[in-house]
Formats: sequence, C-alpha cells, structure tokens
Amino acid sequence: MYRDIPEFALVMIIGQDEISTKSFAKKYFKQEEMVNKEDLESKAEERLEARKLTVILLEDQKEQAYEIFIQLAKRHHCKPVAFILQTSPEEEEARRIEALTATLQKKGFKQIERVDCEQDDQHMTIRRVKLANNKREDHGPFDIIGDIHGCYKELYTLLEKLGYKVDEKAYKIEGMEPRKVVFAGDLVDRGPEIVKVLKLVMGMVKEGRAYCVLGNHDGKLQRKLKGSKVQVAHGLEKTMEELEKEPEAFRQEVKDFLETLVSHYVLDEGQLVVAHAGLKERLQGRESKTIRDLAMFGETTGRVDQFGLPVRLNWSENYEGDALVVYGHTPQRETKIIHNTINIDTGCVYGGKLTAFRYPERELVQVQAERTYYESARPF
Repeated sequence: MYRDIPEFALVMIIGQDEISTKSFAKKYFKQEEMVNKEDLESKAEERLEARKLTVILLEDQKEQAYEIFIQLAKRHHCKPVAFILQTSPEEEEARRIEALTATLQKKGFKQIERVDCEQDDQHMTIRRVKLANNKREDHGPFDIIGDIHGCYKELYTLLEKLGYKVDEKAYKIEGMEPRKVVFAGDLVDRGPEIVKVLKLVMGMVKEGRAYCVLGNHDGKLQRKLKGSKVQVAHGLEKTMEELEKEPEAFRQEVKDFLETLVSHYVLDEGQLVVAHAGLKERLQGRESKTIRDLAMFGETTGRVDQFGLPVRLNWSENYEGDALVVYGHTPQRETKIIHNTINIDTGCVYGGKLTAFRYPERELVQVQAERTYYESARPF
C-alpha cells in the first residue's frame, strides 16, 4: 500500500499518545526531519525556509493548533499533510477519527491520511513525489522561447533557425537531440494562427521535446474552457473564434493540456528557472496559488497607468538568486540581462521579434515578425 506525499511538505502526525506517534514517525521519516511542537518556532521555520520536508509530532490538539500549522504551510508555500493514527478498532475511536478528519478538512488540509496502526502500518510505504516544477535532473541544453501569442509562422521560422526540423503534419519537431524547448507561456490570443501554435506546442510536449509554463493568457483560456466567467477581450475573442471551428474533442484536449501546465520550472540542478512573469528566489521550487499568480502576472502596485494597464513592480532589479531566471510577459524592444534575469518577450505579435534564449550558451536567436498583428495598448 502506497501513501504519496510531496517531496516538500509540512507533515503532521497526530496520535493519541506519544509512544505511537514517535514510533510511526521513526519508521517513515528521518530524525532530522522531525520537529516537536516545542521547537515549532525555530526548527520548523528554519527547515521550511530552506525548502525541506518538515514533520511535526503531536498528540490531539485543539482546533486553534491546526490553524497555526495551516498558516505555517501557507507562509512557506508548501502542502500541509496530516497522518491520523488510529490505535484501536473501537467504535469510540472511529468516531474520534471522523471528527478529527472533519476538523482538519474545515481548517484547509487537502491531504489527510488515516492510518490503522494494527493493519495499514504493516503493509504501508510512504513515497515522496517530486513537485511538478522540479526538473532539476534535466540539464538540457535548452532553447527557451518567449511569448508567441499565435504567431505560428514566426515560431516555425525560429525553430528552423535554431536547427530543428518542424513536421507540420504531425505537429512535432525532429533533430537537435538532446536539446529541449521551453515555452515561457502566452501561447494564445491576438495572433493569426493560435490553433496551429497550440497543436505544435502540445505535440512537442507530448513527445517529450518541450516543457511549457502557464502564461496569464493561457490561464484565462483555461478558466474559460472550464466554464468560468471571464471577459472575452484582450485577444481571447480571437482564440475562441478559432477554437469554435475545431472539434469538441480538440477543445477538450486543449483544456486538459492547460491544466497540466505549472507555474514555473526549476532546471539544471536549480541553476535555471523559467516562469512566465519571473519569480523571486525565495519562491522558486515551491508551489501555491500565490506563486502561480505571481508567476503568471508578476507583482503589481495595485495602480493602473495612463493606458489603463496595471503598474508592475520591477522585481528583477532586486533579484539576488543564484538561478538564472528567464521570463517574458512584459514586451520590450530588446532583451537585457539584469541581476541574473532576462526578459525574452520582444513583442512578436506587436510587430517586434520572437526570441529564443539558448542555455547554457546564453545566446539569443530571433526572427522578425512578418507584420503587426495586434496594436499594443502600451508602447514597448
């Protein structure tokens, strides 16, 4: 019997007595991972800040205690996991477990593992599952491509210029192994051939030749396809117009694909990070709704400029991380490396260029847009 937990998580082991709790913890976790509630303020904070799995041992507590642990997990952008130990088959014990489970669910625990110490514990294996953003073992080399926005011809030309051969019938690429392409998000909206871009990128990801992170326009399309109420504007109307000409099966395929996309990737032993709008060092390699939103939209001041667009904070000016962060989202005429970060959105859909950043070579390969497909609200 397997119980899967994330490689980075805050794990609570809840038992009625100290002996059973410690016995369970020692069987499945390392001593250095375990934190008693007395050390919560120091050791747990220290481990979570360092992105290390942290196990808290405690006997049944009041509801206020579980709130503390939920907030701790939120603060460090990790998943809270609870193991509830059942030490007897008595009916009263079963009712206690049910009540505790309901309390934890109400407090926000998404993963609750109930363990019968007399049966389950004898045949159980706890597996640590890598976070979806963890591709540290993939050393590349990589070709990272900025915001495409439906500019299929430019994408085709750029891939050929990089040395790949594009099979337009099968929607896949050939050659250049072991290089992989990493798409920095915003595949859709505004451009002339959105469906063809989707088919090519989806085919490349399926073949294992590419990774793709979620851009804000991709995220909006995902919500639309799920049935959420979104404003069909800022280029989404063009995407929906194209998708409505496709079979329902393809629209479902696009929806499923978008739901698999992560906020960012950590690659090459943590030396390279790709996120649509960039990501500060402390948030890299973690996952939460907050991180997902920051990676898609970037940080903003809450104000809008004279063009009616959000005023963004330039996070790269204060970046001090060891990882090179490659991102897009904010179009600019030319790329520039700032504090080990580089923005490769060069506004192809606005008549600029489509840019690829080659890693580890740190070389730029670009193609000029054939024309201006969409007028930018803000000059870039």
